[in-house]
Amino acid sequence: MTLKSTLYAGFAVIASLGLAACGGESEVSSAAVEDAAPMDNAARLDAVLAGNHRSEEERARDEFRHPKETLLFFGMEPDMTVVEVYPGGGWYTQIIAPYLETGGGKLYAASFPAEGASERARAALDAFRKTYVEGPETYGEVEMTTLGEGHHIAPEGSADMVVTFRNIHSFMGREIAEDTFEEFYRALKPGGVLGVVEHNADGSDLPRDGSSGYVYTDDVIAMAEAAGFEFDSASEINATPADTKDHPFGVWTLPPVRRSAQINGEDDPDFDRAHYDAIGESDRMTLKFRKSIAADGALLE
Repeated sequence: MTLKSTLYAGFAVIASLGLAACGGESEVSSAAVEDAAPMDNAARLDAVLAGNHRSEEERARDEFRHPKETLLFFGMEPDMTVVEVYPGGGWYTQIIAPYLETGGGKLYAASFPAEGASERARAALDAFRKTYVEGPETYGEVEMTTLGEGHHIAPEGSADMVVTFRNIHSFMGREIAEDTFEEFYRALKPGGVLGVVEHNADGSDLPRDGSSGYVYTDDVIAMAEAAGFEFDSASEINATPADTKDHPFGVWTLPPVRRSAQINGEDDPDFDRAHYDAIGESDRMTLKFRKSIAADGALLE
């Protein structure tokens, strides 16, 4: 049984119990369930998050990353065309892709260019492809694309939503942030949503170049607005008040990386992680932007 059929079966049970409680018939047609299912995105996400395709280690991070609440805040619908930018190993992909699969949506997974990448990075791209592109029974229609010069993350004006999780500092470090936000804007339909989660530097005296892994909220908003986006709203869903942000190895001192040396350095076996492990994952901003409907030239005529 696929995740989609399991999900619909769950809706059928819920619906039949509700009808029985009202004294109605207990049988519910699959067509009726499919018609009703798109109205309950929270339940769809619950079913995906409980799926057997997720490991216990991956589930353990839900309490820090709040995927259900985050995707609902962004307004993701299961029939949307969505671009996930820099999905990495696919922690969020394994949630977004099955969710879109239940409603006939499509996911573009936009990663770094393979050309010029290290052997390890290319192996990671291959692993992602084998898991998510070659697993349509669970993940539906996932198409890998590239973010970089000479590439596009999706056809122009095709995406309902672009999301990126904890990557803005990387774009800043590679000096591609301006071009990246412009590419997000190009890919989205007028009225489309850009959803950003990023390590939050607010309240600290960290440098503004993203080198610590933390970025200031006003800098992200400024970059998005410079590309043409309108700021919609912010949420404290992923805030971690205990995060002091003054860590010896940047945000990577915290879980899940738990670094005890500078990048490419040898880990210190005597490094005391207790304080950092107690904080948990980082304090994060959760921001929602929109591409103006007026971006459609036809509407301006």
